[in-house]
Amino acid sequence: MPLPDGKAIELTIPPGVRDGQTLRLRGKGQPGGGNGLAGDAYVEIGVRPHPLFTRIGNDIEIELPVTFDEAVLGARLEVPTVSGPVTVAVPKGSSSGQRLRLKGKGIAPAKAPPGDQYVRLRIVLPHQITSIMEELAQQWRRTAQHNPRSGLGNTS
Repeated sequence: MPLPDGKAIELTIPPGVRDGQTLRLRGKGQPGGGNGLAGDAYVEIGVRPHPLFTRIGNDIEIELPVTFDEAVLGARLEVPTVSGPVTVAVPKGSSSGQRLRLKGKGIAPAKAPPGDQYVRLRIVLPHQITSIMEELAQQWRRTAQHNPRSGLGNTS
């Protein structure tokens, strides 16, 4: 990074820095008037969005696609975190939108406890529905008493 005097400086970005945060470099700015001491230089940090993770404070969120059978039966799945992959237990009977918490797997700032990572489940069906899947769904529809819209008023 070039400074006002044209010299370059290497910066160490502290852990947990946020988008838009300003770092002060003491004594690295323009010289003061009348051969005075150099002032401070300020660097505004720009953090690009990550393709998988969303940062909310020191917490991280990721959407995890799961199959129908993984949601119904439960599963142990590998999930990326900012510090490397971990295995999570998807509980039996999980629904889309359900969030799983990975304590301490978020952003770890220098002077504060680390945030958490939240895994938001999204049930994804295959593009090609097989006859077995259709028959299973028909059978379930004939016998199920579950209506997820029952709390919305007059819906069926």
